[in-house]
Parts: sequence; C-alpha cells; structure tokens
Amino acid sequence: MSNRITSLFGIRYPIIQAGMIWASGWRLASAVSNSGGLGLLGAGSMYPDVLKEHIEKCKKATSHPFGVNVPMLYPDIDKLMEIIVGMQVPIVFTSAGNPATWTSHLKENGIKVAHVVSSVKFALKAQQAGVDAVVAEGFEAGGHNGRDETTTLTLIPAVKEKIEIPLIAAGGIATGRAMLAAMVLGADGVQVGSRFVASDEASSHRSFKDLVVAAGEGDTQLTLKELAPVRMLKNGFFNQVQEAYRKCASPEELRQLLGRARAKRGMFEGDLEEGELEIGQVSALIHDILPAAQIVKEMVREFEEARKSVGGMQL
Repeated sequence: MSNRITSLFGIRYPIIQAGMIWASGWRLASAVSNSGGLGLLGAGSMYPDVLKEHIEKCKKATSHPFGVNVPMLYPDIDKLMEIIVGMQVPIVFTSAGNPATWTSHLKENGIKVAHVVSSVKFALKAQQAGVDAVVAEGFEAGGHNGRDETTTLTLIPAVKEKIEIPLIAAGGIATGRAMLAAMVLGADGVQVGSRFVASDEASSHRSFKDLVVAAGEGDTQLTLKELAPVRMLKNGFFNQVQEAYRKCASPEELRQLLGRARAKRGMFEGDLEEGELEIGQVSALIHDILPAAQIVKEMVREFEEARKSVGGMQL
C-alpha cells in the first residue's frame, strides 16, 4: 500500500493515529508505528518534561517513524518545539493555530510537518505556509473541531480540489471501509482518533474506554462554540453546559463552568459525570477494546476487502 503519504512519512500503511490529549502516549504511538502506521504523541496534555520522557520511551519502543501532535495554543509551545527539535523527532502535526508560526523552523531542522484544518480556507493557508501535508478534519470528529460544521464527506473533496500537497482525511473514520471511502474522495491517507482511544495501549482511563464502547448514535454533540468548539459524550457535565445555555450564559460564565483540567478529569482520571469526555460520532461503531496492532490489521484487511468488493460491484 504505497502512495504519497506512505512515501512522505516512511510508513507501510497510510494510517495515522491521532495525537489525542490524555490518550496518545508512548505506548499507543509506538504500537501503531510498529504495526505499519504512524503513531503520534499527544503533546497537548503533556508538560515539556513529560513530552521529553514520552519521546525517549517511544524511541526505545519502536525503530519506525513516529511524530508529535502540537496544538498551537499550548502556552509553552516554544519549550515543546525546543524539545522536539533537540530530540530529532522526524514528524510534527500542528493544530489549532497558525501553521506559519513554526513550519519554517521545523522544516529547517529536517522535520516533516502536517497541519490540521477544518476548511478549504485554512487548508490553502497551511499549504502557503509550506507544510508537507494537510489533515482535513470533518465535523464528525471528537474533541476540538471547526465552527462551520462541515462534514468529512463534503470537506475532503472540497479541499482536494484546491490543494496540491498530500491530503489526510479525519473525522468519522474507524474502519477500513471508511478509509477506502475517504481515499475515493481524494484523500491520500487517514487520521484515526476515536478507534484508537478504545485500544489497550491508549493512556485514557478504562472507564472512559468502556463508555466509548457503550456509546450509541446521538450520544455525542458539538458544543461550547463560544470558547472552542468541542465534541463530547453527553454526561452530567454536558447537561450542565446545556443548562447554562438555557439560562443564556455569557462566554465568561461558560469558561468558569469549564474550569481547569476538565478533560483530564474525565478522560484520564475516569470521572464520567463531571469530566469532559471528548470522542467522535464514530464511537457508535466501536464495539470493543483491542490492541492497537489488531486495529491496524483489521483496518487494512477491511480496506482491501472493500476495495475488491467495490471493484466487482454492479451499478
């Protein structure tokens, strides 16, 4: 399975494990990389010294390429970037900010750069900034998302029409069939988040993983657009947010309700009522917790089976 993404990152399969906060530590990233995909460390939930430790452990656990996802809004981003460059991490995915800020610096140090976007407008800006690839993430995705609510089905061909660099699809992709569909729409690869949350190696709390597996259609919703749009499971905290909206809460009141470390409380510590539980719509299609290697293997198998099936389809 060779294409522009596998060639760019030096991987076997065009499957990228998303760098999710409180889930994407060295165990998950190395397991995905060892399985032929690209594992990413989620630096958004790591202090600089913690990121350094995870990079060290990931290097010991895999001889294959891996990367780091860095949200541009991270308060000590300069410290993260210093560690990434100094430790010669080969690949960086940036998100939630202006890619022009760090792309040139990273590329000057021999690092491949991809940037996550939610619109054609920002895809073009990322390409202009010199990134090596764009991740176009649809409205279905878990966690922080775009305000325009453009679905993956619409976003991927729209971005493909306008950019020349490799394109990675994200949002609502957890199966080989979805991977094939994204690539038919024009993607060169896929980024998978929610499916890897429900893996043995994810650092998220087991209770959160179990809730993801139990989730059904309609159990997630995008909210908090006044602060930063985020898709989460409906729970006690979500209900508090909805009640605040019914009372016409101001952005500042919503910010006070969110408080600090709400995502850590839910996804990492396992407080399923008062925590923020970020996950995608595709959680309704996730029915088990598996080793990351098995997830990659099953996605590839299903992709190949679906490709053969479509080839023989009578229309």
